[in-house]
Amino acid sequence: MLNLAQYFPITSPTLIFFVVLLIILFAPIVMGKLRIPHIIGMVLAGMLIGKYGLNILERDSSFELFGKVGLLYIMFLAGLEMDTESVKKNSKRFLIFGLLTCLIPLGLTYVMAIWLLHYSQTASFLLGCIMASNTLIAYPIISRYGLQRNSSVMLSVGSSMLSLFMALLMLAALAASYGENVGFGFWILFLLKFGFFCFGSIWLIPKLARFFLRRYSDSIMQFIFVLSVMFFSAALSEAIGVEGIVGAFIAGLILNRYIPHVSPLMNRIEFIGNALFIPYFLIGVGMLINIGTLFDGPRMLWIVFLIAFFGTFGKALAAYLSSLLFKLPKSAGNMMFGLTCAHAAGAIAMVMVGMRLEVSPGHYLVTDDMLNGVVIMILITCIVSTLMTEHASQQIILQQTAVNGLPTDANPSSDEKMLLCVKYPDIAPQLLELSMMMRNPKHKRGIVALNVVYDDTNATVHREQGLRLLEQLAQRATASDIDMQTQVRLATNIANGIKHAFREFGASEIIMGMHVHTDVNPKFWGEFIQSLYNGLNRQIVLTRFVQPLNTLRRIQVVVPSRAEFEPGFHRWLERLSRMAGNLDCRIQFHGRNESIELIREYINNRHPNVRVEYTYMAHWNELPRLAGNISNDHMFVVVTARKGTISYKNAMERLPNELQQHYSGKNLMIIFPDQHGDAKEESMTFTMAQHQEESSIYNTIAQWINKKRN
Repeated sequence: MLNLAQYFPITSPTLIFFVVLLIILFAPIVMGKLRIPHIIGMVLAGMLIGKYGLNILERDSSFELFGKVGLLYIMFLAGLEMDTESVKKNSKRFLIFGLLTCLIPLGLTYVMAIWLLHYSQTASFLLGCIMASNTLIAYPIISRYGLQRNSSVMLSVGSSMLSLFMALLMLAALAASYGENVGFGFWILFLLKFGFFCFGSIWLIPKLARFFLRRYSDSIMQFIFVLSVMFFSAALSEAIGVEGIVGAFIAGLILNRYIPHVSPLMNRIEFIGNALFIPYFLIGVGMLINIGTLFDGPRMLWIVFLIAFFGTFGKALAAYLSSLLFKLPKSAGNMMFGLTCAHAAGAIAMVMVGMRLEVSPGHYLVTDDMLNGVVIMILITCIVSTLMTEHASQQIILQQTAVNGLPTDANPSSDEKMLLCVKYPDIAPQLLELSMMMRNPKHKRGIVALNVVYDDTNATVHREQGLRLLEQLAQRATASDIDMQTQVRLATNIANGIKHAFREFGASEIIMGMHVHTDVNPKFWGEFIQSLYNGLNRQIVLTRFVQPLNTLRRIQVVVPSRAEFEPGFHRWLERLSRMAGNLDCRIQFHGRNESIELIREYINNRHPNVRVEYTYMAHWNELPRLAGNISNDHMFVVVTARKGTISYKNAMERLPNELQQHYSGKNLMIIFPDQHGDAKEESMTFTMAQHQEESSIYNTIAQWINKKRN
């Protein structure tokens, strides 16, 4: 009879990786059928295939390596997806919740271990430190629901790092009490090293990120650079005596503003982590769990029950008490409890430290029953955490839908469908990235990419070039899970080709690059842009890039007086607000008080986390004066107007000359707002001008007279 036991555990690296991939593939399918979060499936699968289960795989060095990477990835993503502005605004809340979620479980577990389990004071303190910390094992659920910037989620992430750091610090003190030559000087040196690490990271990483991301646009190089920063920060953190997850979180927090949340780079980072490294970590955690110890006797069951109950109860008490103090809804308390109650890597690391501390010859601080109790507690808390986080996420999504639902005609995104006009391969990817920054990802509407080719003798060659360009853009859009329609259009008039495509696709606005000047005194708008904005009454965004979008530090917007009366006021304001929020950079509005007040009200209601400043600008003639405040890493945005509209003024005639003279070599965006609230077919009458020149004959005569006078 065939003895299958001789083939297990599997030792071939190829088969080991194959089995792990099968688990990653089928665990979500099976758990989905059972209506159970698939994270639990990863942990249960690890229990099943580990040495305490069917002994199919041995927890070899690959699980150590990929598991460590997965844990670092979880913390790095947590830092990368945090809303840093909300952290600054709610720093007191972070501190309060962090202290409560650390000290309450610590105190309850410490008292329980002494009075009910009869552990020593040091062993009880170690167990309290384990329960004071937590691992964000349910964080991938948050990413799936798109709640990374929810206030309760950010509170949970920030407090998790604070409680983990405090627990590790107390563990270091406990371990130091067993060492030699450890005293006041040791702690002074430790704090100095940690302070130097934080200061060095804050000073060095932004400089490296700006230098690298400005010069290299290759997607693979950018991805490798980001991972290198993460691992280097984690390694330095371990070198000074702090767990690497702290360094990974700090690296993610610093790189936060350089990796927009809707960028292809962010999509790649999340994809690699969620597809491979994080599942590997979860399977490795499951392989440590020995469910058989539950049958060793009633004392083992008693130990597991007490450890799991008091630790989980302490986290729940801290979460719901904090939600009451902060006047948050019940769903927020559920979310805070769900995210902070799980224990995994931090608990394992602390137990391993305790197993190395020798209390007496041959006796160690952590006994076998404590080890088994902690490991099984990990399984229980992981299940509770994932179920509660899933439930809370659904509650929050339903509440947001009920509260934030807007009528279609009041929502500036209700008809959102962006038309991307591309021609030059060097700026087309940046235009795509800009459209991704401005679109609303919740609507899941696609982008239309258009390349219009002159119908001349070279049309065939130019059409092939356009097809290749659009294919590259479609690949970039697919990498970010965005549907893209593409079209190469032949036309004898470029402006008419764009206008016809605009109507055919039912687009809401146009995003395109500005004309690239090759002459000494060219027309500012190029050959067809003037015809386009005069013949189309919908929003047109013209952009000139000098450096990558993700390296911008500030967006400066000039708003003409009476802009708030234009039909497209809320559309361009919504797009710029999203852009500033996704780039996590400051946005500064220059305009009259009447316009500024409405802008302030809109942003406070719709985008309260955007960092915004308001500056009074009395007259449009002050436009040249602002040039001295525009740096190379700023985006200068001019909200202009078409002739005959309510916000148009004669001073706008000088806009092309002023921009060429004072803003040459700067990142520039010019917005022509909507003139109709809904898309209407333009009418044509004999009383309307069929064409308008960029500069009228009257302006030319006036300029000639001024030259003669001088």
